Amino acid sequence: MTTGKTAGPERIAKVIARAGLCSRREAERWIAAGRVSIDGIRLDTPATTVPPGATVTVDGTPLPAPEAARLWRYHKPKGVITTAHDPQGRPTVFDRLPASLPRVLTIGRLDFTSEGLLLLTNDGAVKRRLELPATGWTRRYRVRVHGRPEADRLSALARGVRIGGIDYGPMEAVLERQAGANAWLEVALKEGKNREVRRVLEHIGLTVNRLIRVAYGPFQLGHLAPGDVREVTGKVLREQLGVGKPDAGTSRRPAAKKSRPAPEKKSHAHRRRPA
Repeated sequence: MTTGKTAGPERIAKVIARAGLCSRREAERWIAAGRVSIDGIRLDTPATTVPPGATVTVDGTPLPAPEAARLWRYHKPKGVITTAHDPQGRPTVFDRLPASLPRVLTIGRLDFTSEGLLLLTNDGAVKRRLELPATGWTRRYRVRVHGRPEADRLSALARGVRIGGIDYGPMEAVLERQAGANAWLEVALKEGKNREVRRVLEHIGLTVNRLIRVAYGPFQLGHLAPGDVREVTGKVLREQLGVGKPDAGTSRRPAAKKSRPAPEKKSHAHRRRPA
């Protein structure tokens, strides 16, 4: 069903993004290019609120109905960056995702050399909800460090630490095993600032040389191989987040894209090519 009608007042760029066509920033460019209309009136500014029941069109085509919220588990390999574009030309996760996946957003980030579980969603509200520290979901990691961790210094991290004027929250770090000059740690935290695990462990004299995220709240990396994507079932989404729709059968392949207005000549921020 593609009525293009809205249910309540929302900013136009948000309405277009929720329909899964593009990001809000890309929607603003479409508006500036004169491609977007409300009830037949062409827009020239993104500072527009769509009234309830209005019909939004892009290139004369009504917006598709917003998709139900969906979530995927992705095993991010090291050597790719969690962003849509990289000025240095490094490969991004969006370059490696299956072409059949709809437009998705990453929940949180893993840096270039980190690996493991990265959650993806088609819904901006789900992304914001899962990233909020108030959600209280624990991120768990297996971390290999160079050095010999001292038990008392690891346990002190549970009180939080201040480094370079930045406060880092409580972190649980437990020695799993020592392997020569390296050691494996199990690390858990609830917040997750940029490069937090690396900076905090470096602060106590340990150099991280491998970092794998194995869980994000109730969602586990499990046996996903690097580069693999699996959709979280509707049942789990409803139990954990209260969103999603009933399963029509569990599939390992993402659903095909809906038809949508043609993009500009240059690809938009989250367009992907097959790995």
